Amino acid sequence: MRIMDSTPKADGFYMPSELARHRCTYLLWPEREDNWRFNAEYGQAAFKEVIQAIAKYEPVVVGVDKSQYLNLLEMNMPNVQIVEISNNDSWIRDTGATFVVDGFGRMRAVDFKFNAYGGLVNGIYFPWDQDDYIAPKMAAIEAVDYYHLTDFVLEGGAVHSDGEGTLLVTEETMLDPGRNPEMTKEQIEEKLKDYLGAEKVLWIPKGIYMDEDTNGHVDNICQFVAPGKVVLAWEDNPEDPQHERSQMAYDYLSSQTDAKGRPIEIVKIHVPNPILITEEESKGVDVVEGTFPRRPGDRLPASYINYYNCNGAIILPVFKDPHDQAAIDTLQSLFPDKVIEPIYARELLLGGGNIHCITQQVPLP
Repeated sequence: MRIMDSTPKADGFYMPSELARHRCTYLLWPEREDNWRFNAEYGQAAFKEVIQAIAKYEPVVVGVDKSQYLNLLEMNMPNVQIVEISNNDSWIRDTGATFVVDGFGRMRAVDFKFNAYGGLVNGIYFPWDQDDYIAPKMAAIEAVDYYHLTDFVLEGGAVHSDGEGTLLVTEETMLDPGRNPEMTKEQIEEKLKDYLGAEKVLWIPKGIYMDEDTNGHVDNICQFVAPGKVVLAWEDNPEDPQHERSQMAYDYLSSQTDAKGRPIEIVKIHVPNPILITEEESKGVDVVEGTFPRRPGDRLPASYINYYNCNGAIILPVFKDPHDQAAIDTLQSLFPDKVIEPIYARELLLGGGNIHCITQQVPLP
């Protein structure tokens, strides 16, 4: 395993689409008592359900701190490998390696800098030192060379690729002062192109309303379902704050083409009705200075777009909401050869993310 001193683009590597075949999926086991309520009991149950759903379709690797290693082994989950990976929290989409391929059977990893969504400016937890080591550990497990950046912050949920040269990001995340404040928008775009092998970056203005933990990650509002085609989180009600955000994204994407010159086809998936933290859900979390408070009545950033696309299925968050079935039907029509696996995801929302946030795919080279 080598640390490369070039860039993926210069070496002929690019970030494939999530729709490409996977070798496996990585997750991290949740433990943080200041984030996951009641010693992560409910969060771990939700993670286990996601792990078992994915494992029906492709191998799963679960990284776990040493204190929980035997606990996970004794669960005897089929098609699941348990590895010891120290971590500060369980958002492997954002902390883990981003894998790039060259189309000729080779794969490498990219290790972007991680600073807990804003560092000392507006980050959401401290410390994050163990999280910043996760990507090279994944490269070591996969036995691939990797690129190491010390000067560029990027979370995996902040970028989405069509595999054909086009990336999706949000301005809300990428231009946040806690990420790369010394860089211009143009410099950030060039860095993304160089390290993800892209030709064009589409800048959606904002993410999902109240997605404050991540400052509006793109994977909660928009994903590619095919080159030149996206699903977009939508809100019909003009009185709801999400409506303006969705409309801005729709107007922007409607005016754009991808790296191949194709206009962007947009499929709307309505967000669930507002989901508010209950009194009971506000309890059982250790209070630590510097973390977001969990207050009854606060709105959670729920969206069906934060699904995970694995080899044979779509692992879809649902919320016991009237819009659940429409989301299932729309995604089934978009992916007729895949099984839609709905998973009740409220507990993941309470932790600050959703299904896509807790997964990271390793492509088949």
